[in-house]
Amino acid sequence: MKAIRSDSFARRSDAMLAMVLDANATRLRAERRPLPEPGPGEVRLRVEACAVCRTDLHVMDGDLKPTCRPIVPGHEIVGMLDAQGAGVASPAIGQRVGIGWLGHSCGVCPYCRSERENLCDAPAFTGYSRDGGFATHVVAEAGFTFPLSASDDPVKAAPLMCAGLIGWRCLKAAGGGKRLGLYGFGAAAHLVAQVARWQERSVYAFAKPGDDAAKDLARSLGVDWAGGSDERPPEPLDAAIIFAPVGELVPAALRALRKGGRVVCGGIHMSDIPRFPYAILWEEREVVSVANLTRRDAREFIALASLAKVEARTQTYPLLKANQALADLRAGRVSGAAVLVPPSNSMLGA
Repeated sequence: MKAIRSDSFARRSDAMLAMVLDANATRLRAERRPLPEPGPGEVRLRVEACAVCRTDLHVMDGDLKPTCRPIVPGHEIVGMLDAQGAGVASPAIGQRVGIGWLGHSCGVCPYCRSERENLCDAPAFTGYSRDGGFATHVVAEAGFTFPLSASDDPVKAAPLMCAGLIGWRCLKAAGGGKRLGLYGFGAAAHLVAQVARWQERSVYAFAKPGDDAAKDLARSLGVDWAGGSDERPPEPLDAAIIFAPVGELVPAALRALRKGGRVVCGGIHMSDIPRFPYAILWEEREVVSVANLTRRDAREFIALASLAKVEARTQTYPLLKANQALADLRAGRVSGAAVLVPPSNSMLGA
């Protein structure tokens, strides 16, 4: 397929540009598409920024069972609403909104009825089972968008839509203990660390051995200690959150806990957890997982992030460089969060 240049695309205001993952593909391809029209209950956004998540790598690699191909990845989206489908009164056209991983829940299954829509029996996920934000435009259910301030920086806000939201759900699952360990100091951990510090907790950051950049990032955010994931913290932890998709970190984190402590596994995919002695689980230590998120999580975290003055550290890429952003994330070359930025308004002919 002939490469698409952003300047040639810019001359078509009735079209959109998307980075598409085909069946059995290992790279995204650029595709020009007709501008989509939102259906009943849906809205269309002109994407301003979309952060790149490790879950996108799991989608690319087939770690998550493919449900829809071709698919446009991306689920940490910030954009301006530019079209409404039938029956939509809010959000209004011109409103800046965010979109996260959970794109639909059925509302009728036992989990939805018990306010656990993150476990819905018939969900849809942005960038996995419905097209996401690695594009200039995206269509979403109006009820699964989150109002943002007109003054928000879209690039800084984009990582909050998943790294921040799943981090917040993990932090709630970890309980209220004073000493918190964060394993895998990337996009989610660097946001959670800021919230935990605001809550006056002690934060212990664990990075991949030899990853001095991640440890430097952690120290710049005021953590109490930063070291390798193969090290023990200077004092026992009340709780630990594991963001890295590495199963061997579970027994490592258990060994770092005090009695009655809890390990929270925050990833959607993790390598197998190795055998470990019962002694490190005994004394009422716990291992729990966090799955997806709810719209309540989003509303809570967006409000809290403003109060706590949470700021994402970002590295930006043009939309057409999405493959490079994914490669950099895979190789550990991203400090903070990678964010894709589509062509500007003027280039889009808006």
